[in-house]
Amino acid sequence: METKTSRAPSRPRAAVPAAPVLGRRALNRALLARQLLLERRATTAETALEHLVGLQAQAPYPPYYGLWSRLEDFHQDELVQLLEQGRAVRIVLMRATVHLVTARDCAALRPVVQSVLDRAFRSSPYARRTEGLDPAELASAGRELLAGGPRTPGQLREELGARWPDRDPAPLAEALRVLLPLVQLPPRAVWGEGGRQVYATAEDWTGIGPTGDPAPDGVLLRYLAAFGPASVRDMRTWSGLTGLREVVDRLRPRLRTFRDEDGTELFDLPEAPLPDPDTPAPVRFVAEFDNLLLSHADRSRVIGTHERKGMFTRNAVIPGAVLVDGFVRGKWRVERGRTATDVLVTPFGPMTGREREAVVEEGERLAAFAARGGAPAGEVRIAAAP
Repeated sequence: METKTSRAPSRPRAAVPAAPVLGRRALNRALLARQLLLERRATTAETALEHLVGLQAQAPYPPYYGLWSRLEDFHQDELVQLLEQGRAVRIVLMRATVHLVTARDCAALRPVVQSVLDRAFRSSPYARRTEGLDPAELASAGRELLAGGPRTPGQLREELGARWPDRDPAPLAEALRVLLPLVQLPPRAVWGEGGRQVYATAEDWTGIGPTGDPAPDGVLLRYLAAFGPASVRDMRTWSGLTGLREVVDRLRPRLRTFRDEDGTELFDLPEAPLPDPDTPAPVRFVAEFDNLLLSHADRSRVIGTHERKGMFTRNAVIPGAVLVDGFVRGKWRVERGRTATDVLVTPFGPMTGREREAVVEEGERLAAFAARGGAPAGEVRIAAAP
């Protein structure tokens, strides 16, 4: 006779609590707080640059405005001194674009994003024109030339062309920006001076050799401190790096998770600030090419679909943005005349009377900052809304 064995009833599995959902305003206020745009910070430009993991610097002067919008009592001379002393440099880094970073971050970040630069060069027209040339040999030649002193792009082309007379020298010089960590030297990017491009290796100019671990773990944690909460796609958009899902899974035990309103998983540092979504956000004039607008795959936390059409143009020039209640509501530019330095604001839609007053008030501060070393501050003009 078959005997049946009784089994104890199985215990139901404990439900895994769903990740909290963060709405658009919650993400907006978190981003503004971490970008030092919710409240200006009383700190040094050097400290701010490291917190922000640099400022995009395709053009020489936007970082000055980027720091002005974030710091109390920032003066242009503070950044000029960092550049002239080699404590801050302009170099190709994240997304294969020029960034202004501290000398310490230059040494730490370049090894992490080297694969991004390699990939960008391989997909460029220059790559086909350097085929058959040993990259190590080209890099060695570049180091040898730059050991003799800084060089302009024209000088690099001339001297590399003399070494490889059967080659087009332009792609050889361009390749050096990928093969070697080349920084652009002052007086270029010095407020009120400018100047042509002159290159040196980062180590020669700053005295600091590469110090970074090429693994991106630490850099992604810094990204979250300055831009989070964020998805894996956001991290990829900011850095240009691929294969980040594995890195995030490795970091997951150290991170807090959320979901956005579309269900996308977001990651964050446990101690990072999450202000109340109803926290008032002051008007801010954000610099051209600012990473605030370029460092997320989903940019709806700071700019809407309609406003994107006015900001992201076909010529890849990103104008300065006007934030009202934390979101992009218009663009701005400085107009320098012989007698006055004006600020022109072009709104993307109607503004209330109170919003216009706040825009004018902050624009007057911007005009005063922009006027240093030039014509005195003039007026803030708001164009008619479309």
